[in-house]
Amino acid sequence: PYLCQPKNFGADIVVHSTTKFLSGQGNALGGCVIDLGTFDWFSTPEKYPSLTSAEPSYHGLVFQETFGSLALTVYLHAVGLRDLGPAMAPMNAFLTINGLETLAVRMDRHVENAESVAKFLETDPRVSWVSYAGLSSSKYYDRVGKYLPKGPGSVFTFGLKGGFDQGVQFVESCQLLSHLANVGDTRSLVLHPGSTTHRQLSDEARVAAGAGDEVIRLSVGLESVNDIISDINQALEMSAP
Repeated sequence: PYLCQPKNFGADIVVHSTTKFLSGQGNALGGCVIDLGTFDWFSTPEKYPSLTSAEPSYHGLVFQETFGSLALTVYLHAVGLRDLGPAMAPMNAFLTINGLETLAVRMDRHVENAESVAKFLETDPRVSWVSYAGLSSSKYYDRVGKYLPKGPGSVFTFGLKGGFDQGVQFVESCQLLSHLANVGDTRSLVLHPGSTTHRQLSDEARVAAGAGDEVIRLSVGLESVNDIISDINQALEMSAP
């Protein structure tokens, strides 16, 4: 929410994984739904019967009729929470609220570090391509100013000049960057999707999903950017074909 304000572009409901950047670290599992109260559920009532028709378990109450702009919010508590139990653990809630206090400071650093790393990779002859919207060479660069004026985040991918084995070797050679599948941590994280998260897919399916043999995913953290680049540089050296 610090980098992008979906409500300014017509969103009525926003879903966040608070486990990522919001909590300030990767130790608190959670998520949230933000209902802006701007959607008229009665405009197409047949699509949203849970909110526009009588709810038997609440004596025939109609959520949109009774709660208006708060219909979805109340429904998620009264029915979703009751039936599915998606309540955040107290300790996770504490860590998330505590982490939010430094969100602005952290995100500025995340973006600053990511841009420096992306620029380094873009000019490195051992790298074939970099997909980061903050680079002027990106086809999405012009959209950043509109949708992400404070920066396009710090998670992106790049391609090694090499194949599957080079991708595995690169990750195994990193010493500062942590080999983890999550993103949005204060620590810099690295992953070779082809040998981990997407390994069970066919070669064709992996390529279609953007997880080809050469693809490396980075989630750039808050460490000194010189240390991050130094670690990436030595990993590139170790994994060069």
